[in-house]
Amino acid sequence: MSAQIINGKEVSQQHLARISAEVRQRKENNLRTPCLAVVLVGDDAASAVYVRNKKLACEQVGFESLSYELPADTSQVDLLRLIDELNDNPKVDGILVQLPLPPQIDSQTVLERILPGKDVDGFHPYNVGRLAVKMPLMRPCTPKGVMTLLEAYGVNPEGKKAVVVGASNIVGRPQLLELLLARATVTICHSATQNLPEEIAAADILVVGVGKPNFIKGEWIKPGAVVIDVGINRQENGKLCGDVEFEAAKARASMITPVPGGVGPMTIATLLENTLSAARLRDKKTATA
Repeated sequence: MSAQIINGKEVSQQHLARISAEVRQRKENNLRTPCLAVVLVGDDAASAVYVRNKKLACEQVGFESLSYELPADTSQVDLLRLIDELNDNPKVDGILVQLPLPPQIDSQTVLERILPGKDVDGFHPYNVGRLAVKMPLMRPCTPKGVMTLLEAYGVNPEGKKAVVVGASNIVGRPQLLELLLARATVTICHSATQNLPEEIAAADILVVGVGKPNFIKGEWIKPGAVVIDVGINRQENGKLCGDVEFEAAKARASMITPVPGGVGPMTIATLLENTLSAARLRDKKTATA
């Protein structure tokens, strides 16, 4: 068996094309152009690349984008003041603060300061809570992107055994909620999980996001499983790899995401989908005001 490659770049381009078409339609109907504000604090090289890719995606679909690049010694007070200004700015539909933040800034305090309706990353407790009670509004981008990929490749999680490895607030926990919403039976594994290989061997759908290169061994994969590798790690030779041993897993899985080119592009496409959704929500509020 050799797994089918799940092409996240291809699926993301299809979604970006649909977003672009709706933006053009909005302009023809004299509606506002969606606007995303991106805030980068410090000079982390990887974060700078992510921010640049998000700006390019905004240009591709016709969004307006505002960029704020702040020095690494920015205080929490100053960052919160900027977020307040963006919350109050009627032009801005979505606010994204690129993580990680410098140590003098508490990330959770910052994320909770963003208005839930402008929280296009979907990290605010209000938005995560809505997902938990089956009333999603702004859904965390990477987990939602994973669900989009599964749908695009005809994978229905209903009734399937899904295993999520990694329990972060950004990926693992909301991914559990997304799969549960899709009526999968979900197990989440973390650093205290015992018999990890046995848990993984039971998975019809495996989603991994731990940030450890080649951590999940290919021999652990259930034959025919669908493997979604959220991890992205730079090796000593400069090449990127995921959290799953790709070649060995590919020989056992039915479908697998590559790194790069799998989940990453869908995360950005979902961010723009969320921003467009935020613009639509604000249109409705304005119409009923």
